[in-house]
Amino acid sequence: MDAVARDRIAAAGRGEQFGHGLGHGVGLEVHEAPRLAQTAEGTLVPGNVVTVEPGVYVPGAFGVRIEDLVVVTDDGSEVLSHFPKPLITLGA
Repeated sequence: MDAVARDRIAAAGRGEQFGHGLGHGVGLEVHEAPRLAQTAEGTLVPGNVVTVEPGVYVPGAFGVRIEDLVVVTDDGSEVLSHFPKPLITLGA
């Protein structure tokens, strides 16, 4: 999953500005397994609940991270968070 997100961000010209993992498991602890990162090992299994939070940080300018909560299912995944994400431009 990390590689898919990383490839999309790189294709948009922001690959060097995505310097962290994609997400982590959700349960009783903060940042628990499974990890979604370039160095992560293992396989996601049905029932895993994870954050998917790609982010881009431009030094000295801005940073943004969009987070969703996702459960792994037998057929793929289901996004549990349904907050709309349209691009909003703010004027000065």
